[in-house]
Amino acid sequence: MKGTVHYEARGDIALMTIDNPPVNPLSGGVRQGLSDGITNALADDNIKAIVLTGAGRAFIAGADISEFGGANQGPSLHDCLNAMDASAKPIIAAINGTAFGGGLEVALCCHYRVISPSAQVGLPEVKLGLLPGAGGTQRLPRLVGAEKALDFMLTGDGIPGPAAHELGIVDEVADGDIVEAGISYANKIIAQGSPVRCIRNEDTLLIPDRERPEIFENARKQSARRMRKRFAPEMIIQCVEAAVNLGDFDAGMKVEADNFGQCLKHPQREALIHMFFSEREVAKIPDVPKDTPTQEIKQAGVIGCGTMGGGISMNFLNVGIPVTVLEVDQEALDRGTGVIKRNYDIQVQRGRMSAEEVDQRMALLTGTTSFDDLGEADVIIEAIYENIDVKVETFKKMEAVAKPGAILASNTSGLDIDKMADATSRPESVIGLHFFSPANVMKLLEVVRGAKTSKETIASSMKLGKTLNKIAALSGNAPGFIGNRMLGGYTRQAGEIILQGATPYQVDNAILQFGMPMGPFQMNDLVGLDLGWRARKLSGMKPEDVPITARVADKLCEMERFGQKTNRGFYVYPEGSRAGQADPEVVAIVEETSAELGISRREIGDDEVLKRCLYPLINEGAKLLEQGIAIRPCDIDIVYINGYGFPEVTGGPMFWADKQGLDNILADIKKFQEEYGGDIWEPAPLLEKLVAEGKDFASLQG
Repeated sequence: MKGTVHYEARGDIALMTIDNPPVNPLSGGVRQGLSDGITNALADDNIKAIVLTGAGRAFIAGADISEFGGANQGPSLHDCLNAMDASAKPIIAAINGTAFGGGLEVALCCHYRVISPSAQVGLPEVKLGLLPGAGGTQRLPRLVGAEKALDFMLTGDGIPGPAAHELGIVDEVADGDIVEAGISYANKIIAQGSPVRCIRNEDTLLIPDRERPEIFENARKQSARRMRKRFAPEMIIQCVEAAVNLGDFDAGMKVEADNFGQCLKHPQREALIHMFFSEREVAKIPDVPKDTPTQEIKQAGVIGCGTMGGGISMNFLNVGIPVTVLEVDQEALDRGTGVIKRNYDIQVQRGRMSAEEVDQRMALLTGTTSFDDLGEADVIIEAIYENIDVKVETFKKMEAVAKPGAILASNTSGLDIDKMADATSRPESVIGLHFFSPANVMKLLEVVRGAKTSKETIASSMKLGKTLNKIAALSGNAPGFIGNRMLGGYTRQAGEIILQGATPYQVDNAILQFGMPMGPFQMNDLVGLDLGWRARKLSGMKPEDVPITARVADKLCEMERFGQKTNRGFYVYPEGSRAGQADPEVVAIVEETSAELGISRREIGDDEVLKRCLYPLINEGAKLLEQGIAIRPCDIDIVYINGYGFPEVTGGPMFWADKQGLDNILADIKKFQEEYGGDIWEPAPLLEKLVAEGKDFASLQG
């Protein structure tokens, strides 16, 4: 069995140290050690109290996920906790480091808790589609009240020691060595006559909560907004309701066990655990060894201070890295830095930052109109207009001033990285760093390697992503990279479907019901319909050459319906509102366009809408894997969930495809190919190969 618990007597204190590197999960050996240690301490008349701590950087980081669904060895966690509950001798948790999930539940079963200031505690189970299943939903409300307990469990976020003390989860923040602090606290308890404080028996905070049903109403509203379509939040709320309203601890534990079982069987649990491991997997690049030297980023340069450049700059400022931002003239520079300041001021108004923190971050920002001022930057990122010729010229200027070893990066969303690299004499230092808008909010960073990008540059860029609190995923250099290349078929099909019989509102609603944050036409209104329209006009494209899927959007633009910016696009937006309303005039324009193109409209069901929008993503994803643009299916899943809002509860497009059955998807793709033709419905050879061999995308993970 994995892991152990060291036992030693320190005078009349039994010190139990959990040792299961690297993060002390609750594996079978740890559970056995806890059980044996408690038994030994209770049998020894010389022992007056027990201190429980962890070796290394963690107290207990949680359950051993590798044991889920398998035959577990040793005592169950509930057996261990029951033994702790029954202890007549006080047990003090000396929380030295991470105490997440089952680790915090073990600490809650202890009678007292002392914590290191740097240690973090949390119940993150909701993020894995689960709930705290070892008494956490019953003990925490008794300790801090239902409202605080629900907020803590429904966010799933960790908090540091001082915040845990303020919340009431721990009794004391240690000053100095955590083990010595735990023993000192144990001696204080012994001096007081060794009172045992068993949380399961407390109800002082529960009684007033029984008169406040709004606690649970508010929790449901907030979880519906924060975690759309998640199953686990409702299960957690029901457990806390049981803790409050049933009063009896064992009755509440039965509800917790029943609801935990429902979560365990729910498909979301498997999908979310897939995402948990995928976030770690994408950091591993097969041909870039873990010990590859990396460039330390002490200073950054950003070219352009518009929407993207300003957001990118904020990422560096937020982690304490000085930024020099360049604009074409002082007016544009003042405008851009002013927006950054206003964005921070909004955070102050919302209570998320202090004015002092804003001042500290703005002090790290330097504006310039001269490329020469970028010479000290360790990374320079261009975030200018999406035009390859302009970007090539910009890279020539970047190279002229960049110091040796500096990373030269483009924020392009799909242009050729190699063309930019070839404009320099150091293509090994050139890479794509595609931030997603708004760059200071979105979690994804698409890192794009060129043909000559060095392993050191790749490793440094992936590390930079982590420093900036992003999830970095590596893509090969191809038009649109991973995300935008896959998106093309999705948006084209949405445009075709409305011409064939659906309305934009039906398409958007079907996509929303699937779990996406917005539909394709809502997205068009947000981005601005005029961007494509103006580009087509500038290129001199004749009206008859405009793709049929853009005809409706262009007609709307001719009416100055550009989207949210003009309060009218596919939707109508009442002044000051971002909630669009359906417009019969748009439906009439769609029907008129269908007639002009000679397309007979028919009734289209939501099931067809979903298949025709989502299956091109899967088909193109298979091509990306076959061509080596994406390393693994999970890389695609990470990109689409964190960059494009694909619902987390599905596990991402490739994981979701496996669950639908690749044979079913291929059959539909072939049917659509017969009906509609076009390269979008040409089945990916890899997809056909996997189906022929009875395999799925998961088989490619390695």
